[in-house]
Amino acid sequence: MGIARLQTEMPVKGPTDMTTKLIRTGIAAMALMVMPFAAQAADLPQPYTPPYKAPPAYVAPAPVFSWTGFYLGINGGYMWGNSEWSGGAGTFSIDPTGWLLGGTIGYNLQTGNWVWGIEGDMDWVDLNDTSTVCVGCTFENTWLATVRGRIGYGGWSGWMPYFTGGVAFGNIEVSTPIGKESDTNMGWTIGAGVEYAFLNNWSAKLEYLYVDLGSATCTAATCGLASDANVDFTANIVRAGLNYRF
Repeated sequence: MGIARLQTEMPVKGPTDMTTKLIRTGIAAMALMVMPFAAQAADLPQPYTPPYKAPPAYVAPAPVFSWTGFYLGINGGYMWGNSEWSGGAGTFSIDPTGWLLGGTIGYNLQTGNWVWGIEGDMDWVDLNDTSTVCVGCTFENTWLATVRGRIGYGGWSGWMPYFTGGVAFGNIEVSTPIGKESDTNMGWTIGAGVEYAFLNNWSAKLEYLYVDLGSATCTAATCGLASDANVDFTANIVRAGLNYRF
């Protein structure tokens, strides 16, 4: 009777209590094992995170310079020539020199680095001289105009070297102590130069031109000669110019 009562009063541990105890023991053991590794991980250096930096502000690209467009300008320079006489006045030459000043109009078209253009100008000229062989035989040129094509290289930061050539027009005045004749002649011209764009719409140039205006005649009747005198004229020009591009 006593043994049966003791067994009744003592709690009976079932399989559920044993499982719970085992789980708790396992968790505690795992915690003890992980703690040293967690402490070491806390001491490891953290990856570097750079401070926030705002993206740079957008800057529009600088506009690309172009020679394309119409332009107006002025030009001026020095001119020296050669006038060959033959015929009734004898055979000799006159070497006149002088200055010129005038205006320019033109148009350029740029394709890549190449610039194609057409340019016209008209200048007042003060060019004259008198022969030391034929007394009183004088040559004079008072105006000159050209219409020329131009081809230049525009890929050098505002600099444009170029070649140019076309037709030339001008007057040839020849005289003797007896009389004077004046002809308007058409000839040709060729040359080269360089132009520099120093502001958005402004450019300056320096160029050389060779001009051949052909020949004129001082007739025997007008000039009082035994026969007609034939007069050829060629000239060299060095001039500067200032252009405004539209």
